[in-house]
Amino acid sequence: MDTLDTEIQAAAKKRARAEKAFNDADAELRALLVKGRSEGKGPSHMAKLTGFTREWVAKIAPAAKS
Repeated sequence: MDTLDTEIQAAAKKRARAEKAFNDADAELRALLVKGRSEGKGPSHMAKLTGFTREWVAKIAPAAKS
């Protein structure tokens, strides 16, 4: 293996770690949004907290069916 091969392998490992970190954080946020909706928080309020759109929050954490 030459230097470029080593750099490619290192970058691929770095990307895999970053992807796992993103997926873990995304799952945590989605679970918290669902919890927030179940506790009566609205999508507009949580959108302000997260910086995402109200529509995205509502899609992830729809209102509980009565």
